[in-house]
Amino acid sequence: MQSNYGKTQSLWMREEETPRFGHLDSDVNTDVCIVGTGIAGLMCAYELAREKYSVVVLEAGVLAGGETSRTTAHLSFALDDRYYELERLFGRDCARVAYESHARAVDEIEEIIVRHGISCEFTRLDGYLFAPPDESKEELEQELAAALRAGVPVERVERAPLKGFDTGPALRFSNQGQFNPLRFVNGLTDAITNLGGRIFTKSRVTKVQGGSRPTANSRGYTVTADAVIVATNSPINDNLTIHARQSPYRTYAIGAAIPWDAVPRALYWDTLDPYHYVRLKSSMDSLERTGNDVLIVGGADHRQGKAEDETEHLEWLEKWTRDRFPVLDVRYKWSGMVLEPADSLALIGRDNAQENVYIATGDSGHGMTHGVIAGMLLRDLIMGRSNSWAGLYDPSRLTPQAASEYLKDNAEVVGSLASWVTPGEISSKDNIAPGCGAVIRSGLEKRAVYRDQYGSFFSYSAVCPHLGCIVSWNGAEETWDCPCHGSRFDHLGKVIRGPATQDLEALED
Repeated sequence: MQSNYGKTQSLWMREEETPRFGHLDSDVNTDVCIVGTGIAGLMCAYELAREKYSVVVLEAGVLAGGETSRTTAHLSFALDDRYYELERLFGRDCARVAYESHARAVDEIEEIIVRHGISCEFTRLDGYLFAPPDESKEELEQELAAALRAGVPVERVERAPLKGFDTGPALRFSNQGQFNPLRFVNGLTDAITNLGGRIFTKSRVTKVQGGSRPTANSRGYTVTADAVIVATNSPINDNLTIHARQSPYRTYAIGAAIPWDAVPRALYWDTLDPYHYVRLKSSMDSLERTGNDVLIVGGADHRQGKAEDETEHLEWLEKWTRDRFPVLDVRYKWSGMVLEPADSLALIGRDNAQENVYIATGDSGHGMTHGVIAGMLLRDLIMGRSNSWAGLYDPSRLTPQAASEYLKDNAEVVGSLASWVTPGEISSKDNIAPGCGAVIRSGLEKRAVYRDQYGSFFSYSAVCPHLGCIVSWNGAEETWDCPCHGSRFDHLGKVIRGPATQDLEALED
């Protein structure tokens, strides 16, 4: 399975067990069409197939080749955006629903693993939230009180059980989880196909049309269904309504070899902004046979397309890790995209702009559990069953308390559109180093120019075909990234992440 690009490599891409599927080559009729084979799309397919629905899943690239292959795979109901913040935005009852839905998602993963005998290193373990030594502990006390009101199994402890440094007071969340996401996906796809589901890869969907019988178009063919689910991380079917409610952020991760048992097996998170998140990989792979563990550390987040040098963020993350853990060497480096809703919770439910179209987006750092929540919630909505989570995750919900965040996020988009009239990043393409790219102004247009290792130049329009924002060069991944809504293109302008469904326009040099 190959979905990495640029200079980085995700730890999970070492897995070779991913099954291969063919591409769509005819028109198809089905009960439900699902766009995207990340954990959200596959969980929707699985839950509906178990209810005897016929399902067709369409994937633009390879199976789980998007953000599911670039996660750190924490399975947690210790929520990044904090229970005290959910109380402020939604009230105590909704904070409890948020806990119950994420906890149920972890349980559902465990039940599926047991039901189908999936070997994916699933483990239950504790999670610890701590504040850095020079930070106030007030947030921990605030979170403890709110989490207890929500029914979360949490307690205050004197410190997290890390050997390398004293964290000071910490909150211990019991019964969290972790797993190998691609091995889970392998088992899940086997279950889906055994239930009659059909999966097509390398079948990019370019249009979704709602209606009494909605359709999805790919490769010149049409899938017609009773319902279409768009589970593409950033929705490809929506031009503005949903995108105005969330923002794309890049988050970074490294996989480092450390001595066996040097770090107690648990999940760890600090309260910095951006925060750090830590876990161990515990499979019996080649690293561990040499007597080492793999420490997975994530963090150093920033708004996509707004970093001067993405490689610096990986360097900062590595330094933070080396300062606190006995790192032998760093073997993997990668980044992923997190979509942050203005009010903290995922957007899962009906797309009110299109009849019989549903969306799952806004993972907010909890893509694994939000994806499972999507599978269970969208199953119930399509079946017409009541689900107590529906109101909390409704994409059309109104959260007046988050109005300032909506305004701030959309001001970022306006600022990105204003870059049409600013100078380029550099004045001449001759200043671009081999293997790098930059945005250059050429008269009234802006060009995304890439220079290969041999000195040849390749020019593309710097305008994202989704809604017209100006892309920027990401030197860590060697991609062109849109700061507005999350679209990404490889160094030669080929679309690799939506919501854009078209490549950057090629220009004469």
